[in-house]
Amino acid sequence: MNRLSRKKGIALAVTACLTASMLAACGGNAAEPQASASPGGTAASPAPKKEISISMFDRGTVAAEEGSYESNRWTKWINENGPAIVKWIPVPRNEAQTKLNTLIASGSAPDLIWEFDRGYIAQLANQGAIQPIDAYIEKYSTSYKQYLKDNPELKSYLTFDGKMYAVSSVRMISSVANHGIWIRQDWLDKLNLKMPTTQEEFLEVARKFKTGDPDGNGKADTVPIAFHGNSASVLRAFFGTHENQWFLENGKLEFGRLSNRYMDSLAFQKQLFDEGLIDKEYITDKSFQRSKQFLTTGQAGIYLASWNVENEFMDLKKNLPDSNLVPMEPFSTKYGKYGLYQETPPNILTAFNANMKEDKIEAAFKFLDWMLDTGWMPLKYGEENVHVKYEGEIPQTIDAEKLRKEVSYANEYAIVSKQIIKPEWYPAMAAKDAVSQEYAKKKGDSLQIALKNKYRRDIAYSPTMPELTQLLATFAPIAQQIEAKVVTGGASMTAQTGMDELHKEWKRLGGENVDKIVNDWYQQNKDQLK
Repeated sequence: MNRLSRKKGIALAVTACLTASMLAACGGNAAEPQASASPGGTAASPAPKKEISISMFDRGTVAAEEGSYESNRWTKWINENGPAIVKWIPVPRNEAQTKLNTLIASGSAPDLIWEFDRGYIAQLANQGAIQPIDAYIEKYSTSYKQYLKDNPELKSYLTFDGKMYAVSSVRMISSVANHGIWIRQDWLDKLNLKMPTTQEEFLEVARKFKTGDPDGNGKADTVPIAFHGNSASVLRAFFGTHENQWFLENGKLEFGRLSNRYMDSLAFQKQLFDEGLIDKEYITDKSFQRSKQFLTTGQAGIYLASWNVENEFMDLKKNLPDSNLVPMEPFSTKYGKYGLYQETPPNILTAFNANMKEDKIEAAFKFLDWMLDTGWMPLKYGEENVHVKYEGEIPQTIDAEKLRKEVSYANEYAIVSKQIIKPEWYPAMAAKDAVSQEYAKKKGDSLQIALKNKYRRDIAYSPTMPELTQLLATFAPIAQQIEAKVVTGGASMTAQTGMDELHKEWKRLGGENVDKIVNDWYQQNKDQLK
């Protein structure tokens, strides 16, 4: 069977299975296996599927009529067609690690725990909260075991102290890019402003967006810059730093959160806050729904977010059909011009709870093999002839609104996948209506911008020794509190004062010793970290 026939065969099976699972959801338990006839003609019940639990990010995108992250058309489909019954445990995206830590401490964490952050997985490994899985991959996996052989670049990212603690699949080129900046070109045009390319030009545009009545309603009610879960990291990337990475300065590794670059990024964030260029309530806007509303109702002119903001774009066009939201290049600072955050090769890193018994581990690998082979495809593309049709290998959207409502939230149920999407596919994949085609082109432009500007990553991945992960687990919440005080504290708390406090806390928690351990590690491993 060729590649396209296989895809279509899977999709046709999905159509039948989704129909069956929807009927079961109305009339009975969709997850309950049905009896089948034995060779002797008597009904025999198959062995019941083992139940496993898996964490996932709650991004607030499941429509009420679809259900919840725990129960919807796709969770029913997975349980009907997969080799295990899966209980999904959603955790808030912007508080995921805090929530997972609470679940782990209480002994109620899910069997499979995932994050994008390799440092967090290392922390769990060092704490003994997760277990090594090398032997289990060899014993219970077929497809994933082969996938690792075919993609050897993954292994170093999944390995800690010589043992593999997580599974992952390779990112698509489109998911290497992460952050993005969007701006209302129609506002720039109305106020006769050019696209900003420097920090000062960016500030000047934001100030004009605040005072120049770009929405034309005669009121001083605009919020020039709308925030998103990525926004603070976007601001850091402008300055070539990140709160959880190590960077080379004068031949030695320095923790990003303690650098002068970081202090300058914090000072810039404070300036935006003090001048009213960002929403004063953004810190309490945990889900960033308030900020999204500023953008989608036409009150905000700049969006520091992701390179792909399809939902927000579509909502804005519904409310303001003549709006023109476009992707924007990163601007330069005194440190030069840097690209926004880009991911390393692994996608989701999924670890196995240390309390997980071997029968559940076996069930989990059967589930992962199934997901990697066929399960991922409908979760990414939807049901054939309902959500998509195929043009060659390209999944063509039939109804953008239906796809968005019924499929877009299902993406992360596919914790491993073989999805490949090329930037040039976007117009063909999108629905044929004018707005969908407009966004498809801008989406491709945004991805090209995100990939062409190199993100600063001085070493391939950060160190993960126990001394460091233990320190970071304590230091991170303290640092967040200090940084919040810097941004919102007015004249009473400068960025320099905040940086002094950060250094003091780092030292108090044993940071000087960790700095030495990290730099010793770098000297021993620097040839592998290029």
